[in-house]
Amino acid sequence: MSGLLGNKVITQIGILVNDIDKVSQAYADFFGIEKPQAIITDTLDKAQTEFNGAPTLARAKLAFIDMGSLQLELIEPDEHPSTWRNYLNEHGEGPHHIAFEIEGMKEKIMLLEGKGFPLQQKGEYTGGRYAYIDTIPALKVLVELLENDK
Repeated sequence: MSGLLGNKVITQIGILVNDIDKVSQAYADFFGIEKPQAIITDTLDKAQTEFNGAPTLARAKLAFIDMGSLQLELIEPDEHPSTWRNYLNEHGEGPHHIAFEIEGMKEKIMLLEGKGFPLQQKGEYTGGRYAYIDTIPALKVLVELLENDK
């Protein structure tokens, strides 16, 4: 498989919201599904969150809705500096990223940065890691890389 990611299957669409409980309920009502339970991302010591190259205390409430082959991720960021907070402040609520599962996170980040797509934010979660790549000038949306431990 060619291409920069080695994968062209979108696994997730991330949507920024101001009130995750309200929006989760709206999705539940709209699709006739159970309201997803929100979780909160790990603290800095566990998540090792970096934004624009520096550690950040940023956390977010997340809710996941499985939509067949695709997952919707609702994101309500806290006040600390992050891609989520900046984007919400600048653009308001709505789509933030499209995500792809990849292998070899460090290598993919280096490859993308070499092609002019800088790393914006990265962190760890139980079972894997994520990275947001600034592809907005070319693709008009952020790309998130997701690498799950085997």
